[in-house]
Amino acid sequence: MSFGNGFDDGEDRVSGLEAEVERLREALEAKTREAEASQDRALRAMAEFDNARKRAAREREEYTRYANESLLREILPVLDNFDRALQAARSEPGAAAVVAGVELIQRELLRVLEKFGVAPFESVGQPFDPTRHEAVARTSAPGQPDMTVVAETARGYTLNGRVLRAAMVTVAMGDLDSQPAGFSIP
Repeated sequence: MSFGNGFDDGEDRVSGLEAEVERLREALEAKTREAEASQDRALRAMAEFDNARKRAAREREEYTRYANESLLREILPVLDNFDRALQAARSEPGAAAVVAGVELIQRELLRVLEKFGVAPFESVGQPFDPTRHEAVARTSAPGQPDMTVVAETARGYTLNGRVLRAAMVTVAMGDLDSQPAGFSIP
């Protein structure tokens, strides 16, 4: 029952305004959550793009570092032949000039290969390492610990720190007569 004092209209108006404020507050919170979710998606997309760019750069660098690997593998037998030629020529007394010339060519070839990341590694006297050595023979070597490389048939090389070709080596073994039949180097 209304007495016409206008209080009921004012209360209705206030409660309507409060309802409108509450509706607007909820809408603002929903839009804020939506904006935060959009910003999160954008940040994730930027991070993903940055990671993909870095991964592509790493892969490109890796490809460049090892792109010549097959060519370099093909050149290594040439170095082996230089070693054999030098070994044979050094035993001939009249071949000093030839030895000097071949050594010069060999050094130049090694220098060029080093510019591209190829480097020989030492094997003799080192423990046998199947990742760096290929055992082609075994021998009894008194005074040498078992599984020590005692001779090198072909030198091993790395390409930017990774084994390009394993060294072919002879490995010291204990008494070969006491080895079981079928025993082989790991």
